[in-house]
Amino acid sequence: MRKVTLSTIQSILSTIDFEDKDTIMDELSKELNKGVEARNAKTALYEDAFKVVKDVMAQTSAPLTVAEIFEACEGLPEGFTKNKISYGLTHDWADRVVKIEGKVNTYRLPL
Repeated sequence: MRKVTLSTIQSILSTIDFEDKDTIMDELSKELNKGVEARNAKTALYEDAFKVVKDVMAQTSAPLTVAEIFEACEGLPEGFTKNKISYGLTHDWADRVVKIEGKVNTYRLPL
């Protein structure tokens, strides 16, 4: 069931009194908030990694490849790989970096 549907059901049920209302409302809330903690943890992980990546990119005005960025990074969160940097640059941090298209894409901080 989609979250918008569950949210609508929760909203309607909140205006009605019925037996076991608290239990049912708690179950609906749990279902609606499922995965929020994992998403928040992932967001925090990528934010911590961006601080390190940004420091590396700030050391030069020349565009860098993902491999060059990864090699220069020290202090990345545990298990943060080159692929995760690539994902971050193209998705999570796309509005904070400049992508230069090429045979191998390069990235730099905005001027």
